[in-house]
Amino acid sequence: EDPEWSLATVPRLTELCLQHIIHNFEKNPILDRLLPEHQRKVLDRLPTGLPLAVTANLISDEDYWKRCCTKRWQVCDISNYGGSWKRMFLERHLENILKCFTPNTTDPSQVLELIPLCKDYVRKLEVDQFLPPLEVDQNEERDDLSKSESDMEFSEDSVHHYDLRVLVTALPHLEELHLTYGVKDCGMNFEWKLFNFTYQDCCNLAVAVKMCQNLKVFKLMRSKVDDDKTRLLVHNLLDHPCLVELNLSHNLIRDKGARAIAKLIKHSKLETLDLCNNQIHDLGAQALAQALAESSTLTSLNLRLNCVEDKGGEAIGRALLTNATLKSLHLGSNKLSEPTAALFSQVLAQNTTLTSINFSCNHLGLDGGKQMLEGLAGNKILTELDLRMAEVGQETEYLVYQILWANREAARLESLQQSRVQ
Repeated sequence: EDPEWSLATVPRLTELCLQHIIHNFEKNPILDRLLPEHQRKVLDRLPTGLPLAVTANLISDEDYWKRCCTKRWQVCDISNYGGSWKRMFLERHLENILKCFTPNTTDPSQVLELIPLCKDYVRKLEVDQFLPPLEVDQNEERDDLSKSESDMEFSEDSVHHYDLRVLVTALPHLEELHLTYGVKDCGMNFEWKLFNFTYQDCCNLAVAVKMCQNLKVFKLMRSKVDDDKTRLLVHNLLDHPCLVELNLSHNLIRDKGARAIAKLIKHSKLETLDLCNNQIHDLGAQALAQALAESSTLTSLNLRLNCVEDKGGEAIGRALLTNATLKSLHLGSNKLSEPTAALFSQVLAQNTTLTSINFSCNHLGLDGGKQMLEGLAGNKILTELDLRMAEVGQETEYLVYQILWANREAARLESLQQSRVQ
């Protein structure tokens, strides 16, 4: 007789059945037939590596999807996913598939099979790389070609990226699309052609965005978007029913592209526009200013790191004398000087909507700073005015700070009073 034997060590029949269900769940997922307390036990012990084809439409339990997320990723912040662990897992899983998709090599069914599983949950996609097709070994097929001839034959027609049209149009709840066409962490394998956003890529993307009727935020950054591609995108975004934010920062947009975007401002409901770090000069800025004067929706405009100079800066200033919607304007690093500062002195004195202006890294000078200060003297609305490295002098910066601090304090007290009333 075993003195250590105890009846308590013998598992109950119910426990043995639950273990069998968990072990065979992939082949026979009978979760919905179990009692609630038994479902809980099964969900707590199910492995996180089960195929999505089994779990996506069957399991809605957030604790299970939390285990899946924390097992796969070190950093998990569900506040970016509407507080839903399941949405986070499905969105990030789809994003990873797209980042690793290699045209002409990866089976397209890897993406297509995911659509019916995740279409009800995906609201935002952030894809910060797209891989081009693998290049055929040229040493075998082009023995007699010179290097220059080889480079010519490897034209942009052979480096198209994954076509998003089928995927994006099949996601009815997609509201945000953040894209970058390029390759991350290429290291010693760096080649410029890895970062080539082709015209065909742009055509496919433009059609996809146009058909995505619920899209609110569209970001296409660091993708070598030039004037022609900008005009193509804008043509498909005109009269878009939902788009409120457009980010084309860190691209190659010049004045022609800026004129196209100005047309978009007039014919859309755009509220936020980011054109930071492009190649927009005074003509493009003047076109944007004309649209700004007529806009009734735009609240934020970022033109940092362009070259609008005083002709463009003054045009924007004149537009703001009549515009009554813009709240935030960034004109940092645009080769602006005293003439722009003089006109914005009038803007500060008359405009009652702007709450934030950035003139950092320009050449406003001491006189320009004094004029800005004069215009700000009676302004009770502005709470941010960045004049760092604008050569306005320490005294002017200090006096500006004092006025802004008083405005911020008044805004804070007003907000407190409103919250108490409510």
